[in-house]
Amino acid sequence: MRAASKLWAALLVLAGGAQAQLPPAEADGTFERSTAWVRYYAERYQLPIEFVEAIIDQESAWNPDAVSTKGAVGLMQLMPNTARRFGVANRFRIEQNIQGGMAYLAWLKQRFNADLRLVTAAYYVGEAPIRLRGLEYANPDVHTYVSQVAQRYRARLSSKTESTTHRQETPGR
Repeated sequence: MRAASKLWAALLVLAGGAQAQLPPAEADGTFERSTAWVRYYAERYQLPIEFVEAIIDQESAWNPDAVSTKGAVGLMQLMPNTARRFGVANRFRIEQNIQGGMAYLAWLKQRFNADLRLVTAAYYVGEAPIRLRGLEYANPDVHTYVSQVAQRYRARLSSKTESTTHRQETPGR
């Protein structure tokens, strides 16, 4: 029965019925609104869009209602103290969550001289241990997190480069 339902879902997508198969966040326009806010705040805070998207991929998989076991909330998984620090009143509001998370990333970027590895590690574990030990911070979870975000970031950059190259090579554009 499962194979039949998977086949049916695949056929719906191929036949143009993909809208019915979209996750709720995409079906109600949440994903589009989220990416629009990411673009806006990326420009405002001078952060690479693909880097922020990679962080969101890793943190919440674009689920605005995500809540971690440690109490982090929303797309960018803001902790209560970080949210207060960066002026976020409601961590579940998409715009506020993205603004607060990106303000924190921009602050970390300045603090760690634009080294995105250190920025990523500090976003995950907090700036204090990374400030003290840098990349020598010996927590395997942090190393895994940084590696996964870096992989997602490179994939997004590569995808963007490929789509730009494809548009330039397409006749009539």
